[in-house]
Amino acid sequence: MLLVLVCLNMALESSSWSRYWFPLALAGLTLLAGVLHFWGLDRFNTLVFDEVYYPKFANDYLTHKPLFDAHPPLGKYMIALGMWLGDHAPFGHDGVANTLTGALRPPWVYRWMDAFIGTLLPLVVAGIAYQLSHRRIFALTAGFFMALDGLFLVESRYGLINIYLVFFGLLGNWFFLVALESKGGKRWWRLAGAGVCLGAACAVKWNGAGYLGGIYVFWLGTWLVRGQLPKDWGRLPWLPMVANLGVLPVLTYVLVWIPHLQINRDTNFWQVHWQMLQYHLSMGNGPQVHPYCSEWYTWPLMLRPMNYFYQNARSLSDPLPTNGPLLPENVGHVVYTIVAMGNPFLWWLSTGAMAAVLLGLVWGCLVRRRLHLPLIPFYLGVNYLANYLPWIAVRRCTFIYLYMEAVVFSFLALAYLVARGLEHPQGWVRSLALGAIFLVTGSFIYWLPVYLGLPISLQDFYQHMWLRSWI
Repeated sequence: MLLVLVCLNMALESSSWSRYWFPLALAGLTLLAGVLHFWGLDRFNTLVFDEVYYPKFANDYLTHKPLFDAHPPLGKYMIALGMWLGDHAPFGHDGVANTLTGALRPPWVYRWMDAFIGTLLPLVVAGIAYQLSHRRIFALTAGFFMALDGLFLVESRYGLINIYLVFFGLLGNWFFLVALESKGGKRWWRLAGAGVCLGAACAVKWNGAGYLGGIYVFWLGTWLVRGQLPKDWGRLPWLPMVANLGVLPVLTYVLVWIPHLQINRDTNFWQVHWQMLQYHLSMGNGPQVHPYCSEWYTWPLMLRPMNYFYQNARSLSDPLPTNGPLLPENVGHVVYTIVAMGNPFLWWLSTGAMAAVLLGLVWGCLVRRRLHLPLIPFYLGVNYLANYLPWIAVRRCTFIYLYMEAVVFSFLALAYLVARGLEHPQGWVRSLALGAIFLVTGSFIYWLPVYLGLPISLQDFYQHMWLRSWI
C-alpha cells in the first residue's frame, strides 16, 4: 500500500491533483489503521492482561466508587468515557457480554476508545513528520510504519492506558512544531494546545514528562544554533514557552485530579501522590515479581515481549476460549495467543536508524569542531533520549511497553532515512529503502496472528517465537 501511495505521490507531484492526493493518502492510511484496530474487538469475551484493572477502575469512576490506582486518572477517565458512550449506544448490545467490569457490557464497550485513539496515532505521527520536513513521502512512510507496529496495535485493542500516554504526548509535539511556524496569537494558542496535551500525557502516567523534557532540550538547542533553523521557523521567547509549556501542563495535570478527589475524599492531592510514589518504590524486580520483567537495555532489540493472553482449544469449531484452565497439549490443538511484541523488523531497523542518527549528530560536531545540530536528526535524537534514558535509573520491575514513548521516534528516524533513500538518485540506495519497506510489511503480516489472537497450531506458535526469550 505504501509503495503505491509513494509512486502515485511522486507521479502527481507537479500535477493539478497534487494538493488533493496527500489528504486522500492520509485518509487511506487512517482507514487501514481503523480496520486493524476495530476488527474483532468482541472476539475475546473476557479481560485481557491489565484489563483486570483499568476498565474496572473506569466503572468505579462511573459509579462514584472510591478506588486507588498507582497511576494518575486520565487514562481511566478516557476508558470511562468510552464505556459511558458505549452503554448508551443504540447498537452492539445483542451479542456477547460479561459483568467483569462491574456491569453487564459487551467487550467492545470497554475497548473501543483505545481502538479509536490507536487509529488516530498514525495520522499524528505523519503530522509530526510533515511539520519537520514538509515532505509528503516522509510523512506517509512514518504514518505507515506506525500503523504496522504490533505492540501499539495490541495496546490499542484492549482497555489499557499506554496508548493515551503516547497519543497526548505526540499530539503535544505536533502542536509545538506547528507553533514554531506560527506568529502572534496563533503561536500562543498552538503552544497552549501543546501545553494541555503534554500535561494530559503526564496525567495518564508520570513518564509522560519525558515528552516535556525532550521539547525543552530541543528548544534550548534551537537557541544555541540559531543559524541552522529553517527561515520560516521562529525561536520561541522565554515568556510564551514558560507560560504555555511550564505553567499550563502543571495546571492541566492538577485539574485532571478533581473528579478523582471528589470521589476519594479520604485522601487529598498530596496524600494520594505519596501513596502512588510509595507503591512504585516498594515494587521489586525480577521474575519473582513478574515473569515478564525486562531491563531497559533489552527494549531496543525487543528481547522480552509480553504474552497478554494464551488459551487453547480442541479445534476451530470450539467456542473462543476465555481465561479458564488450559487443556492438555495433546488435547488442545489450536492456540489463541495475544503477544504484546513490536513488529520485529520494524524495531530492529528502527534501532539501527536511531543509532545512525545519534552517531551522525556526534560525528557532525566532531568534524566541524563546533555545535552542529541539523534540525530533524536533533529533534528525533533528543526526544528519543528524553523518553528512554530516564529508565536507566529505575530499579523496580519494568516492562517493554514502557519503551513505547521512545520507540516512536525510532520509527520516525527509520522513516526519515527510508524517505531520503526513495528520493536518492542512485538506484541501489532506492532499492535498500524499498527493501526496508518490504521487510516491515512482510514482518507485520507474518506476526499478525499473534497480534490479533488468530487461531494457530502450537507448532505455528513456536515458529513465530524466533527467540527463546520471547516465550
